[in-house]
Amino acid sequence: MSKERAKRGTLPPAQEQIEKFEKVVEEGNYYGAQQLFKSITARYVAAQRYPEALDILESGACIQLKHGQVTCGAELASLFVETLVKGKFPYNDETLVRVRKIYKQFPKIPVPQQLGDLDDDMQRLSETLGTAKTCVEGCSSFLKAAIKWSAEFGAPRAGAPEIHVMLANYMYFESPEVDMVRVAQHFVRGNNPKEFASTLVHFMGKCYPGEDDVAIARAVLMYLALGNLRDANVLMDEIKMQVEAKQLEFPKSDLMQFINFLLETMLRDAFPIFNMLRSNFKSSLDREPSFHELLDEIAEKFYGVRRRNPLQGMGMFGEIFKMMGGD
Repeated sequence: MSKERAKRGTLPPAQEQIEKFEKVVEEGNYYGAQQLFKSITARYVAAQRYPEALDILESGACIQLKHGQVTCGAELASLFVETLVKGKFPYNDETLVRVRKIYKQFPKIPVPQQLGDLDDDMQRLSETLGTAKTCVEGCSSFLKAAIKWSAEFGAPRAGAPEIHVMLANYMYFESPEVDMVRVAQHFVRGNNPKEFASTLVHFMGKCYPGEDDVAIARAVLMYLALGNLRDANVLMDEIKMQVEAKQLEFPKSDLMQFINFLLETMLRDAFPIFNMLRSNFKSSLDREPSFHELLDEIAEKFYGVRRRNPLQGMGMFGEIFKMMGGD
């Protein structure tokens, strides 16, 4: 008998291991359970028993996260994705369900809205923000790894759109300090512009004056820079519908006027009008450094106008195009 087969024969069924490890967690020995999860799954992986390794890692990640052990749970979640890669598991509905199951176990940390005793509450607020940051970092690391795996094993080139939406949602609703550029990067790679619209409407209710129209314009331009006119229109229509339903006020600004004109222009082959809009609304577009670069990308996508040195001097916004270059 080969060493590999002998090794396979020494390992019990995964369910036995799962039940044993869950008892260790329930007893509160989280660190001990973590070492058991990692050491035993390494043996299953070495024996190329990848499906059982996945079962153990999925169970371990979920139970650790359920008990608030975010660092432990995130580590096992990342090992779950590593095992998907090692076992060459394809991106499909079944595997996506498993990724979503782990994702849903990442905690949602409520931040105190009112402060009483200043010293005690500031300490509590600091601890809460620290925990929230740990959750976002752990969940982001897991989902980014899952996006990379999916891109390699059957999803679109930019990665599974469903996982992009999960990451965008978690980053928006759970981050102590929301970065709307990064949130938008993932939403536009997703497959749910209506959900993105809901997030932007929520953002409109809590952002500083003048941030709402910039966030909406950025979202539309990012979709268009990917050549996705359909979702850009769905997004705008849905925002307007939700704003009206909630009796809110849609931003009235030159920037929003530009976006409305632009979407109408993109429906026809009208490059001179496109350029005229850029010229007439230049002062509004100057409010956000990335807008001109996004419009250059849109001109190339829709009108075949080659960009010169596309990433030169773009600073932080070069990352947008690195991520958005693809399909």
